[in-house]
Formats: sequence, C-alpha cells, structure tokens
Amino acid sequence: MDHHPSAPATTPANAQRVLVLQGGGALGSYQAGAYQALCHFSFEPEWVAGISIGAINAAIIAGNEAHKRIERLKEFWEMVSSPVSWSPVTPGDRARSVFNETSAALIATFGVPGFFAPRVPPAPFWPPGSRQSQSYYDTSPLKKTLERLVDFDRINDLKTRLSVGAVGVTSGNFKYFDNFAFRKCGKKIGPEHIMASGALPPGFPSVEIEGEHYWDGGIASNTPLDFVLEDEVKRDLLIFQVDLFSARGELPISLLDAAEREKDIRYSSRTRMNTDKNRKIHNARMAVRDLIGKLPDYLKNDPSVDFLREVSKENTVTVVHLIYRSKNYETNSKDYDFSRVAMVEHWDAGVRDVHLSMRHKEWLERPQPGETMVTYDLTRDEPLAGKKE
Repeated sequence: MDHHPSAPATTPANAQRVLVLQGGGALGSYQAGAYQALCHFSFEPEWVAGISIGAINAAIIAGNEAHKRIERLKEFWEMVSSPVSWSPVTPGDRARSVFNETSAALIATFGVPGFFAPRVPPAPFWPPGSRQSQSYYDTSPLKKTLERLVDFDRINDLKTRLSVGAVGVTSGNFKYFDNFAFRKCGKKIGPEHIMASGALPPGFPSVEIEGEHYWDGGIASNTPLDFVLEDEVKRDLLIFQVDLFSARGELPISLLDAAEREKDIRYSSRTRMNTDKNRKIHNARMAVRDLIGKLPDYLKNDPSVDFLREVSKENTVTVVHLIYRSKNYETNSKDYDFSRVAMVEHWDAGVRDVHLSMRHKEWLERPQPGETMVTYDLTRDEPLAGKKE
C-alpha cells in the first residue's frame, strides 16, 4: 500500500479510506454492524483508528485478513454478550428498561466472559498501592481474547494502519499507539496497547507500557478523529466516523434519563468540537490561499508569503457520521448492558444506518463543494421507529 502523497482525489470515493471508532462499551457492537454493512458496499479501510471499545474493534479489523474480520467480530461480540433471552410479561418501553437495568446489574456483579471479571476479594480489601486495589475488575481475560482473535504480526507488518489512543495516568498526556509510527522506531503493537486504550477507571486497572501507566483514551477525548486529521495532511481522506453517543436527545424526565443525557453530551460534545475545529482550520487555509492569489506581484515572493503558502496546503476531507441514537427504553446503563438482545439490536442498528447512508451514495461520488472539509450525517433526519430524535 502506497502511503506517499498522491494526486488530489477528484471525488471522495477515490480518497484514502479511514474508519474512526469512538468508545462506548457495550454499544460497540453498533460499530461491528456498521463495518459489516460497509463491507457490503466494498468499503475496506486502509486505516482504522479507535479508542476504548473502538480500539478493540479496530484491532480485530486491522489484525485479520479481510475475509475473516466479520467472523472475528461476531465471535468477540457473541462471547462477551449474555445469552439471556427477554420475554417480559408486560411489553413496552418500561418493561424493557427494567430488563436492561437488571442485565447491566448482573454484568456489574459477575463481569463479562472473555473481557473482565470482578476482583475477589474486592479492591478495598487489597493493600493500597497493589494492582488489585486500584480497580473493581481484572481485565486479564481480555488479554487472552485479544491474543486469540487478533493477529498482531499482521498489524506490525503494516497490512492496515492501526491507531489507538490512551492517557498517561501520571502525566495526563494523551498518546496514540500507531503501528506506522512504531515501525519507524523499532516498536511493535501488542495486546497491552489495545488494553490501555480501554482501561477505564475505576472499573479497569491501568496498563503499564514502558514504565508509564495508561488509562482509557476516552477520559481526554472519545474520538480519534482529531489525530487522523492532524497526522494526515497530504492524502485526501474519506472518513467514516462511527460514534456511539448522540448530541441530540430529549429533555430528561427522571434521574436515569438525566444521567444518560449527561453521558451522551459529555462524549458527543468532544466529537463535535474536534469536527468543528478542524473544519474551521480547513476553511482558514482555503482563505489564506485565496488571499495569496490576490496579492500584487511584488508581494508574492515575500518570505512570509512563501511560508503561508506552504502551511496552507491541504488535503480534502469528507467525514460521514454514523451515530448510534438511543432507543426510548435505554438508560445510563446502555454502555455496560452486555445482554445478547442489546448486542444484536446495536449490531442491526449499525447495519441499518449504513444502508440508509448509502441511499445517498451520490454524495460520496460527486466532487467536493467549495469547502475542503465537509461532514455528512445522512441518517439524522430519517424517521426511524423507536429512535430518540
């Protein structure tokens, strides 16, 4: 795969394809469903970037050959989801909300197979400073799962670019573990880098890498979009950004609703901030280039103008948002409700939203408009039953 600067793409469909995966725990099966549907439309990413559960999905995608990826994603999500069926005596949103809360409570009590298990004895009973005293759960099962489902040799052979984000516990600095950058300095991506990206405290313990301890990247930023846009400024990009929390929602009517709404806003606002900031940067560069073209000849070779001309060069970026929008019966526990019924619903929602977006495929095939960065949310105004607007 050629990663040198290429000629500007005439349409977004000819740009480098990137899959950006947000964190969101149990909601991550939405991303797996979206990826499955994108494959139906012959979308194979050259670059996958993820945080938290998005890092796990990204590792499974990048760490397998194309024909094995969906199978491996299904294996992971079927393993971590409880097969308990749902058949409430009284149908409706209220009954389903009770089921969701019960399922999430069971997960909190007993853990998730192949992912995490409760500490015995619990963390408060361990000596301060010990690894066991710093988290409610042990994530060593996840290491074995990653080693089984992910071919890290393939990742480190740079078959597909992989970037996952984490936060230094003591430094507070955000860091990306990127297989392309690692190759240049003789390092390799391993299970510990994926686990670090998903080490959300106080549930999960920090992960030590080269003497530094790391927590979940979602603490600082729940989307890797900013990293992708800052790292690649030459090749044109077509980015499918799969988010698990929606900025839009209804006015809460209960404590559970308020907690859910707060979480949605907290995580989605960072996505919007990064998108808006980068769109403004792109538009500013375009304005600088336009202004340089209007300068009189005697100024065009000025050193300051040469500098501005160089820094204003840019690629074109198309971002297609795929955003999971909660159903009316989902509450604050939706990101740790690993029930099988919820997993299947989230997966199916990802498939459906991609198909809805691809109804507008001509938006991806036509040349870009005047702006050099455009964003689309092609499912936002679709009338979907059971969805919060």
